[in-house]
Order: sequence, then C-alpha cells, then structure tokens
Amino acid sequence: MIDLHVHSTVSDGTLTPSELVIYAKNKNLTAFALTDHDTIDGIAEAMEAGINHNITVIPGIEISSFHFGREIHILGLNLGYKDGKLISALSEYKRIRKERNDKLIVLLNQNGFPVTNEEMIKRFPNSIITRAHYAAWMVENGYVKSKDAAFRKYLGDGCPCYLPKEHVSPEYAINLIKNSGGKAILAHPLLYKFSNSQLDTLVSDLAKIGLDGIEAIYSCNKGSDTSKMKCLAKKYGLFITGGSDFHGENKPGIDIGSGYGGLNVPDEVLSDILQ
Repeated sequence: MIDLHVHSTVSDGTLTPSELVIYAKNKNLTAFALTDHDTIDGIAEAMEAGINHNITVIPGIEISSFHFGREIHILGLNLGYKDGKLISALSEYKRIRKERNDKLIVLLNQNGFPVTNEEMIKRFPNSIITRAHYAAWMVENGYVKSKDAAFRKYLGDGCPCYLPKEHVSPEYAINLIKNSGGKAILAHPLLYKFSNSQLDTLVSDLAKIGLDGIEAIYSCNKGSDTSKMKCLAKKYGLFITGGSDFHGENKPGIDIGSGYGGLNVPDEVLSDILQ
C-alpha cells in the first residue's frame, strides 16, 4: 500500500515526521507523501528516516487557496523542496500565519482564554501553530470537552474567535508547485460540496492553468465517489492519486494507508508522480 496524503506535527498531525516513517513501515506501506499544510519543514527529517527504514517518502505539501468563494486545497507531490522560490514563498506564508495567530491570541484572551504565544510554542515545539493546536490547548485546560466543541463554539466560521485566512489563488499554488518540479493535485474534491456542474467547471478551470491530477481515492469516499472522480480526471486528461489525510489523533478513525478501513491506493499511481 501507499498513501499520498499524510500530515505530521509540523502542521496539524500528532506524529513527528520520523515517527510517521516508523508507523508507515509498521503498517506495511512501501511509500507515503508528507503533505503538511503550507510548509515543507518536516520533509528533510522524513526523507532521512525513510532511507534508514527502507520506505519511500514523497516530498509534498498541501496549500490552501480560495476559488469560487470556497477554500480549495492543492496538493504538491514530488516537490523540489530545496527550490529557492518555493522556500521564499513559504516563508511568507509563515509570516502571515504568525500575524494571524497574534490576532487570534488577543481574541482568545478577550473571550476568557488566557493563552500566550510562549505557552503555545512550548506546548507544540517545531510545529506550525493552527486552530487545531488552540483547540487542543482548550481541551487540555478544561475549557471544552473536545476539539470539535472548541471549533463549534469558538474557533469555527462565524464563532467569537474565528479569523479568516488570507488565501492565494489556485493558479498561484499550482505554479508554485510546478515551478519547483512537483505535480499539482486537487485534494479531496468532494469535500468542497460543489454541485456536479460546479465541480466540473472547477476541474476544467484548474486543468487549463496546469493542474496535473485529482485525489480520486480518499478516506471519505462512499459508493461510486471514486469511480466518478476517476471519470472526471479522465475527462480532463488528469491522472489520479489517493490518500488517507492521516492526522493521527487529530482525526480519530482515519489510519495511514487504510483511511476508515477501506482505502486502497495502488502503487501504480506513483509512476505519474515520479516521472
């Protein structure tokens, strides 16, 4: 088995890049892609561990963009993760995220949650701090019973502590990935809740600006979802990929390689990624 959509503690997963390699090896995977949100900081560690444990690690990323009024995620696979322009662009992402987190800290304190940047960095070292980390802090300190409750009451869209992200366009994300030598993939296309015609238009638009593939095989797929996504990919000359979207304990029930139990990503899809 392989898995081309996996997250580590460098973004919002609960296993470090090295721990992911060992875990994937124990699950009998032959390859996986590390696709942390808007960062490549864990790739070097994962690839070194992959060599030591004889498992292929595909350098990747998941970039948030905004299109049709919704957040759209673009996966980058087989990135040139040492590319200077990519590194520079992602450094800017870090700066913007830090500014947003500084504002979020103020909002949280105004709403009765006395958290500090220093406390978050100490609790989650070497991580890109996201809302998931603040939700974990709220659970650990007894303010809510679960991370889901933290998002429903405080951190989710329209809630007292919600701050919108600054998004780039899908075209920017696709060009950033491809200019580094990577392949650009539309992540989990069915999660955006587009109508069939809207999704078709989205894929058509993205294909025209360089999209390479669609994540047709995904943990949340049901019934004929996978076959429909394969047909959509074929319609626009795109290849398919697949992944679990594994986050460790932050997404209970989704396991690496197998998703909710029925995921099966054939290793043949690697030929399109690695060529």
